[in-house]
Amino acid sequence: MTIPHSLTRAARNAVETSTILQDPAALRAPTRPQLRRYQISSLLDNGNIVETRQIAPALPLFENAFCAFSRGSLVETDCGPMAIQDLLPGDRVITQDGSAQEVLWKGSTTLIPGKPDLRGRTHHLTRFMADTFGMQKPMSGVIAGPAARLLSTPGHLRAIANGQPILTPVQEFIDGMNVIETAPPTPVELFHICLRKHAVINVDGLQFETYHPGINAVRVISHAMRSLYLNLFAHIDKLTDFGPQVFPRAGEGEIDSLTA
Repeated sequence: MTIPHSLTRAARNAVETSTILQDPAALRAPTRPQLRRYQISSLLDNGNIVETRQIAPALPLFENAFCAFSRGSLVETDCGPMAIQDLLPGDRVITQDGSAQEVLWKGSTTLIPGKPDLRGRTHHLTRFMADTFGMQKPMSGVIAGPAARLLSTPGHLRAIANGQPILTPVQEFIDGMNVIETAPPTPVELFHICLRKHAVINVDGLQFETYHPGINAVRVISHAMRSLYLNLFAHIDKLTDFGPQVFPRAGEGEIDSLTA
């Protein structure tokens, strides 16, 4: 049986970039990277689904690919609402423009939000109460992961948005009443998905983005880490393969352009 090209490339990248995971001295160093287990489901060109588990650094660029939606989040598909944990590559998700796009990739990981990592970071979740943005928006309480972004503009960012719709990190909506921060001390499973193109999808009545690393990803990652990161995505050979962002993003007081 011929091994699909995407898996051949992934295996090669894993061998070439796994030094940081195999060097005992590096792992004993004071600045050793914390590692995390990621679970991945990918759609191959022949229509088969391959599931893998990978160990990779617990760095923001890696974690953000897995930490948007909590278990039980309902994604609107062409077959009706489907819980994120039941969604599979090959299923078709309804996007904001009304089209149905195929899921190419789904990733998940487990965090303990209230437990600091080796760098002292905690991974707070954001809870949206029912009807926060109007009737059935969301339909019931929604818990979003730290990497989730909504197609909405909070009041304090309208000046830099210039009236255009932007994808905003969920943390920007925290008001202590309708939207609150939470960090449970128990494990939480989080998910994210990639479609053929970056898109906005309906999750529990709210408009969330699908995964995209952002236009600045190439500037913040070393060559070795870039190869390790790309190894997580069987359908991607280089960062530009994610394509353009469907909407600009808010982050760190700036608005990203639409150029990928």
